[in-house]
Amino acid sequence: MAKLPRLKQEIQKVIVGQDHILEEIIIALMAGGHCLLEGVPGLAKTLMVRTLSQALHLSFRRVQFTPDLMPTDIIGTEILEEDHATGKRFFKFNKGPLFANIILADEINRTPPKTQSALLEAMQEFEVTYAGQTYPLDRPFFILATQNPIEQAGTYPLPEAQLDRFLLYIKIGYPTAAEEFGILSSTTGAKKVPVNAVINGEDIRQLQKLVREVSINDDLVHYVSGIIRATRPDTTAVPYVKEWVRWGAGPRAGQALILTAKARALFKGRYAVIMEDIQAMAPPVLRHRTLMNFKAEAERVTSDMVTAELLKAIDRPKPGK
Repeated sequence: MAKLPRLKQEIQKVIVGQDHILEEIIIALMAGGHCLLEGVPGLAKTLMVRTLSQALHLSFRRVQFTPDLMPTDIIGTEILEEDHATGKRFFKFNKGPLFANIILADEINRTPPKTQSALLEAMQEFEVTYAGQTYPLDRPFFILATQNPIEQAGTYPLPEAQLDRFLLYIKIGYPTAAEEFGILSSTTGAKKVPVNAVINGEDIRQLQKLVREVSINDDLVHYVSGIIRATRPDTTAVPYVKEWVRWGAGPRAGQALILTAKARALFKGRYAVIMEDIQAMAPPVLRHRTLMNFKAEAERVTSDMVTAELLKAIDRPKPGK
């Protein structure tokens, strides 16, 4: 746990600003989930993931998703080989780029559903199946997928079932004026800053186990349940949800919210979840699990706005309980 601040410091040698984005990515890694990053080009999404992999003593592969990418391009394929001693021929499975610890799925919405769905088993089961044979993936296994919100022509939006597999949906915005000055100053010179690996795979596996041991009291679990249930227009008592939401979040959202709140508590040096942890993690957890209706899309009402209203409307546990 003492290495977590050093991990963030190493990444910040290269990445200027974006503190809460870095925290959310590290929290998702600690919780054993995957992230979907959305932002316009030039906001250092790819650089952020690559720098994270350098600060972790883990294998890293980048896959550029394109319209002609096939499932075997990421999973792997069988090749025919010959034993030179006996002359016998046999098929050998040649592993694809998914067999690494950290996978950058760049512009995931550029590739057809057939290839997108090839990630599903890997993301949920941490294994892939080819020709009836199951191959376990390396652990820890962490997918960071990126997508561009501007260009929608020629893209294949991820279906809700696959979106739900991402623990967090993180939106990256433009830097502040001070951050942009720092970016321009530090990236246009000749000096290159080395990034040191400070955490290895065993450290990550231990952290992921420790996250589940962080305590959360029953009142906060009820609070999380109240938030999740209030996202569903058929059963909610919040008028804002009834007006703008088409489908609410399922139980997996509650699991994700509690798990990431535990990871955030540990990241902050605590062994118990507090209200702040839940409220901080609610937007990236619910962002892709609360589906807006047509009226909301027309009026530009977003799921983040719904989450903000829910955090105001749902009764908080009383102090001391």
